[in-house]
Amino acid sequence: MRKDKEKVIGEPMTDEQIAAFLTARPYAGESVEQHMLTRAYRGLRAHDFERFIEMFKQQGFDLNAADAQGNSFLQTIREHAQGEDYVVALERAGAR
Repeated sequence: MRKDKEKVIGEPMTDEQIAAFLTARPYAGESVEQHMLTRAYRGLRAHDFERFIEMFKQQGFDLNAADAQGNSFLQTIREHAQGEDYVVALERAGAR
C-alpha cells in the first residue's frame, strides 16, 4: 500500500464526516432510515455512531422504522456478535 493511502485508525471524525451518512439513499425497496442506519453502523465506530444517531433524530428520521421483514434496526443488530456497543447507543436514544 502506498504511504499516502495508509489506513488511519483512531483519528477523530468531524461532524461533517458523520453527517455525510445522512445523505445515503437506497436504490429501491428499502426504507431510507434502515439504509442510513445500516451504512452508519458499517462505517462508524460506536462512539461516532452515537453522534450520528443524535443527528439522525434531529433531522426527524425514525429510529424504529421497519425493514421489509418488519424488524427495526435495533432488532436486527441485536443478533450481531460485535453489535453490543451499537445496541446500547440505540437503546439510549430510544430505539425499540
